[in-house]
Amino acid sequence: MKIQITGVEPQFERNLQLIADLFYEECSVFVAAMEEPADVIVNYKIDREKQIRIEAQLVEIQTNTSYSTHYEKSSEFPPGTKEWDKAARHAISYAFLILLQDLTGIIQKWGTLTGIRPTKLLHNKVNQGAAKEDAHAELKKNYMIQQEKLELMQAIVDNQLRTIPDLFSLQNEVSIYIGIPFCPTKCAYCTFPAYAINGRQGSVNSFLGGLHYEMRELGKWLKENGINITTIYFGGGTPTSITTEEMDMLYEEMYESFPNIDKVREVTVEAGRPDTITVEKINVLKKWNIDRISINPQSYIQETLKAIGRHHTVEETIEKFKLAREMGMKNINMDLIIGLPGEGLPEFEYTLNETAKLMPESLTVHTLSFKRASEMTQNKDKYKVADRNEVQRMMNMATDWTKAHGYQPYYLYRQKNILGNLENIGYLLHGQESLYNILIMEEQQTIIGLGCGAASKLVDPKTKKITRFANPKDPKTYNDKYEHYTNEKIKLLSELFVK
Repeated sequence: MKIQITGVEPQFERNLQLIADLFYEECSVFVAAMEEPADVIVNYKIDREKQIRIEAQLVEIQTNTSYSTHYEKSSEFPPGTKEWDKAARHAISYAFLILLQDLTGIIQKWGTLTGIRPTKLLHNKVNQGAAKEDAHAELKKNYMIQQEKLELMQAIVDNQLRTIPDLFSLQNEVSIYIGIPFCPTKCAYCTFPAYAINGRQGSVNSFLGGLHYEMRELGKWLKENGINITTIYFGGGTPTSITTEEMDMLYEEMYESFPNIDKVREVTVEAGRPDTITVEKINVLKKWNIDRISINPQSYIQETLKAIGRHHTVEETIEKFKLAREMGMKNINMDLIIGLPGEGLPEFEYTLNETAKLMPESLTVHTLSFKRASEMTQNKDKYKVADRNEVQRMMNMATDWTKAHGYQPYYLYRQKNILGNLENIGYLLHGQESLYNILIMEEQQTIIGLGCGAASKLVDPKTKKITRFANPKDPKTYNDKYEHYTNEKIKLLSELFVK
């Protein structure tokens, strides 16, 4: 699909491309002259006064069918300013969405939203004192968000504020993310820093030396500046890929380096690959009072696991979950993925039925996303996935299943190239949600990333402006330069927090 746009400046092309991508898997948008014939032409007429007035007409060349719309949006700022460009960008995208909905018959339930964190919009309205009905009406008017998504956002906001009543006053604390970049194998859909651990023990040893250094130096800075930690999250990769002894030393470092560990509200360790879980490793977790872990089946279909590169069995997932439960782990999360290759409604229904036999305390239902750097994206022909309508039916099934089994939604995020333009939703049971997941999604607090590929999001306590700083993804680069990255990170933190 090739779409030619006229009457619009080049700086708006990317936004129009993002809207087009909601409707078409393979689509190119051009605001400059095209060498090849277009399938669709959209002509804009924009009145560039204080009140932005847009007239737009879409023509489908093959059928000679046309659609038109108009939209108005006010701006307090004159053309040429950043503020005016922002308002114009919104208006242009709004009109384009209406035209593509008319052309395709597909209604985008998230409206014009293409960002990762839609619940932030509702949180902002609540913080400004807006009544729920007024906030919903404004979001529906400004972004064309459908009512069912507004109700989902509201349920999540309510659960988040119940769980963390002081969500918007935690700016003087931080949370810590610790990235362990090793897995037994790399999954086909994955773009996280994750390297097959076999044969890399020298790299693992060097990495852990750098990580311990980061933890010590960061902990010293936190202690010197009287800053407490809200949550700690060990992710990756798979943190339980390293040996039992290495895990033990890592958690000992956490206790020795970080301030006031007894005041940390939550420590999570991803044990997502069941083939990394042993009795000895669970004993280490218990030794250091870590009782929130993830054991991730993704699917209970063995052929699917093989296709996506997960070299464990369905039986192993169930056995390791029961082992963790029997050994006293009382807060276990599981992840499922909608739309994995070869799976449709029957396969996903089977996975949900198997999940019902275990009833983890929290459940994250992901929709498959074709991430640019993943093996699955680079070899799309190998991986046949369900169409938009079936993916939507699977999401509806997940919504009905979680409701019937007593789960409530508590966090949400969206990704580019996500099947069906849907979302990933975290559900909780009995109030045992992940505090870290809420904090990382709502961006009200600084998250400090330690380890390979770990990204820090530094939130200014006063302005809430976010500065991003990432450690290198490659273990060798990290091992060579961890001191430099640690010092640079502490320098940025000092600029934010030190009076």
